[in-house]
This record gives sequence, structure tokens and C-alpha cells, in this order.
Amino acid sequence: MSAHKKQNVLFLCTGNSCRSQMAEGLLFHMAGERFEALSAGLEPGSEVHPFAIRVMAEIGIDISTRQPKSVFVYLGKTMIHYLIVVCNKAQSTCPRIWPGLPNEKRYYWPISDPAAISGTSEEQLAGFREVRDELREQLTSWLTDVSW
Repeated sequence: MSAHKKQNVLFLCTGNSCRSQMAEGLLFHMAGERFEALSAGLEPGSEVHPFAIRVMAEIGIDISTRQPKSVFVYLGKTMIHYLIVVCNKAQSTCPRIWPGLPNEKRYYWPISDPAAISGTSEEQLAGFREVRDELREQLTSWLTDVSW
């Protein structure tokens, strides 16, 4: 039996500081033996949001060493097998066509930006936890549907 080569999954959002970083960490944790998890942003922020790092640590996933990256790190340089856009803004501005990627391997998960939540630290953390859990549910469902 031949070994499967890992397929690259790119999570794309605007800042690459919250949702796409959490999704990358989750996929690595959930199916790192099947997929190479990558993330990028159209307008990358300066750092991964501290609350994203914190809520991921709560479930045993360390994303503290990650840095936001531009989509141009991968565009035209890395074969992407699946593209998952995780925010409204990126959906309207990101590349409609990824080189070599068929439409059925391009997904849109409109997940709200937890960094936009105002309120106390506890209210903001609750929002980050909701987003983390929504991403985990989406990935669980996606992993049962995707073949390799």
C-alpha cells in the first residue's frame, strides 16, 4: 500500500490573525496526518490575536509561535488542494480562481470576526470560544465529507 501525500489546505481571511490561524491549528490537530494546514491573509496583521492564542491553548493547541502571512506567500508558489475562506471580507476580495484549483475544492465559511467583538475581556473571550467551536464543528463535518 502506498502512502498518501499530504494535501495542502489553505485557510484564508483578511488579517490572518484570528479565524484562519485557529482553523490552521485545529486542522493540524484533527488531521495533521492527512493534510498540511496553512493559513494566510489578504492584509496580514502584525501578530496573532492574544485571545485566539488563549482560547486555542484552552483545548491543548499551541498557536503562540505563529505569525500572520500574506496570501502572496503561497499564490503561484505552493500547490493548494483545498481553499477555505473563513470571512466575509476575504470572500468578496480574495482570488475567485486559485491556479489549478477546481471550484468544488474552494469553500466559503462565513464566520464572524471575533476581534470585532466589543465588551469586557470575558465577553470578548466568549466570542473567541464561539468562533473556535464553530470552526471545529465545520472542520469535523468537512473531514467526514472530503476524500483522500
